[in-house]
Amino acid sequence: MKKNKRQLVLNKGSEKFIFRYDRGCEDQLLDALIEQAKDRQTDFDWFDAAVLSFKLTQSLIGQADELLREGRADSSPNTNAKIHKN
Repeated sequence: MKKNKRQLVLNKGSEKFIFRYDRGCEDQLLDALIEQAKDRQTDFDWFDAAVLSFKLTQSLIGQADELLREGRADSSPNTNAKIHKN
């Protein structure tokens, strides 16, 4: 299965921070944001990491919503699935 390449971009003044990652590797992206924020040699700070992690979260929520819509469209109206909560 081919992985989809994704990217998050932050424009900050005259600098542009581009983070590229594979779908399913969002945890590694978050680790990279943390490492970049810790690095005092760049202007990328904790607020920037928070902004990009928020954008990532919004993207993941959108993908999940899309999968749910596709799942509903694929399910048959005659399906008798039940969800049980304990």
